[in-house]
Amino acid sequence: MDLIHHRPPVAPRSGGQAVTDPVYLSPPDVGELEESYLLRAVRTGRFDPDGPELGAFEREVAARVGVGYALGLSSGTAALHMALLAVGAGPDSVVVVPTLTFAATANAVTYTGAEPVFVDCDAATGNLDVDLLSDLLGRLADAGRRVAAVLVVDINGRCADYDRLLPLCAATGVPVVEDAAQALGSTYRGRCAGTFGRVGIYSFSHNKIMTTSAGGMLVSDDDALVARARHLATQAREPVTHYEHRDIGYNYRLSTLLAALGRAQLSRLDTMIARRRALRDRYARLFAAVPGTRILGAGDPGSNCWLTAVVVEPERSGWHAGDLAAHLARLGVESRPMWKPMHRQPVYADRQVALTGAADQLFATSLSLPSGSALTDDQVDRVVGGIAGFLGGHR
Repeated sequence: MDLIHHRPPVAPRSGGQAVTDPVYLSPPDVGELEESYLLRAVRTGRFDPDGPELGAFEREVAARVGVGYALGLSSGTAALHMALLAVGAGPDSVVVVPTLTFAATANAVTYTGAEPVFVDCDAATGNLDVDLLSDLLGRLADAGRRVAAVLVVDINGRCADYDRLLPLCAATGVPVVEDAAQALGSTYRGRCAGTFGRVGIYSFSHNKIMTTSAGGMLVSDDDALVARARHLATQAREPVTHYEHRDIGYNYRLSTLLAALGRAQLSRLDTMIARRRALRDRYARLFAAVPGTRILGAGDPGSNCWLTAVVVEPERSGWHAGDLAAHLARLGVESRPMWKPMHRQPVYADRQVALTGAADQLFATSLSLPSGSALTDDQVDRVVGGIAGFLGGHR
């Protein structure tokens, strides 16, 4: 069985010559082991959600991160939706969301009917600014708003400051939902990402630390919460012989075939993380002597290094992040800025937000570099050589 990766077209080189070997930010890292797991699953003939592969994958993820329960779902976004419903998000509530995140984080809040309220990030790490959160929760309480959850995002695989965040939320009675879509395999104080809130989620999309091509997982120690999410994610069918529905449900369960792929990926997770960490170390050495540059969130030994982003101060470096991006594009190398903040997205421009300007600054000055564990040594040398050549031309 051949695994064919659909990838976006790459712009031609200057002069019109097509790039035949593009380098992507985080391509899927799959091979013969994944093929064998998929083939085994196909041969069972069990494609239903109660098939053996999905149940085994859920148990293995739960054991890996140290929680009691896991629920395989069709995407990380679906997992966020279920998690938010399970903690009570709805039309009469607000959910605090970092503004520096992918749109799915905020979109899942709107699916529940709740209102997202955005909060800025810490400039050094890109994670939620806990000082701003403290003030924001107080203002929301004074305004009589019910805060259904604080939805925390572990950016680029680096965990948020849970030492400060968790006591603050506990003191105000607000549950924490952890969006660890980018952080499977990361740790904070020795504890696994995804396990700090009442409920956490992971994503297994095509570019994540491990992939099932599409998929996600909800994890928690709260058995009643997971049971409720499982019920809603399986069309809310009542346990009777005919089709009976007392709730609006969703078709959100993970395919058993994709679960088989996930089991193979999970067995290789530590190796894939080690590869990404080694790549970040190489980038860190490359930029260490370059004035006005830093690696976002550097120095965290618990990060899975999902993506490595360099932050550029053009006043000191003499060049902009976009200049490096354009140079890499000419070499067929993909790069991109950090997330455009949610408060800058047209669909959310009218929402309440607590700002320092840090997220706007990171969007303007950062560049995510190829970070995938599937990158070959030759591809890495090509990227590093391209960056070195650019830096040499700007000394």
